[in-house]
Amino acid sequence: MVETENDGNGNGTAATRQEQAYEELRSLLLSGAIEPNTRLTEADLTSRFNVSRSTMRAVLVHLAQEGYVTSEVNRGVRARSFSPQEARDILEAREVLEAALAAKAAERATEEDISRLRETLAAMHEAHTGGDQVAYVRGNRLFHQQVKAAAHARTLARAYDTLLYPMVIRQYRDISRHHPRSGSFEEHQAILLGIVTGNPEAAAAAMRHHVSAARHALVLPESAESAQSTDPLS
Repeated sequence: MVETENDGNGNGTAATRQEQAYEELRSLLLSGAIEPNTRLTEADLTSRFNVSRSTMRAVLVHLAQEGYVTSEVNRGVRARSFSPQEARDILEAREVLEAALAAKAAERATEEDISRLRETLAAMHEAHTGGDQVAYVRGNRLFHQQVKAAAHARTLARAYDTLLYPMVIRQYRDISRHHPRSGSFEEHQAILLGIVTGNPEAAAAAMRHHVSAARHALVLPESAESAQSTDPLS
C-alpha cells in the first residue's frame, strides 16, 4: 500500500488535495471566472483552496506546464493571456479538430450517443425560444462535448482538450453581439443531422461552418499592442 503525506491542513493526503485544487483552479480558468492576465498569488490561492503553499506551488507548476497560466520574473504567476495570433492559431486548430471529431461521430456514434445529442439540442431549442442565454450557452458546451464523446476517438479528443479554447473565447468575445449568435441553433441541427444519417462528410462540413462562423464573431485585433489595450469585457 502506498502512503501519501498529509497536506498539513488536516484535509486528507497531499496528493488528493493537490489533484482537487488542480481541477478546481483549472475549471475556474476555463470557465472565465478568472480573467486573462489576472495575477495569482500563492497566499490567496492557499486560503481559497485550503491547501499548503507547497501543494499550491505544485498545482501552479502543473498548470504552467499545460499552458493555463504563465510564470515570469517580477510578474509572478498570471492567468494565461493570448496574443491575437495565438488566438487565431487555436481557433483554426479547433475548426480542424472538431470537424474531424464530427466526422468520426457520424461513423461511430451509438444510439445512446445520438439520444443524448437529441436531448441536448431539444434543451437548446427551448432555451433559444425562451431567451435563456445562460441555458443556451450551457447546452452549446454540452453538445460539443457530446460530439467529442460520440466520436470515440481518444487521440483526437486529447488533442482537442489541449487547445484552451474557452479561455480564448473569454478574452476575445464581443459582448455587444446578440447571444446566441444568429444561425447558431440551425448550425447545431445540421451537425446532428450529419451524425444521425451517418454522413461523415456532411457532419464535418456542418461543424467547419459552425466553428468558422463562431470564430468570425470574435474580436481579434490585428496587433499585439491593440490586444493589450482591449478590455475583453468592455
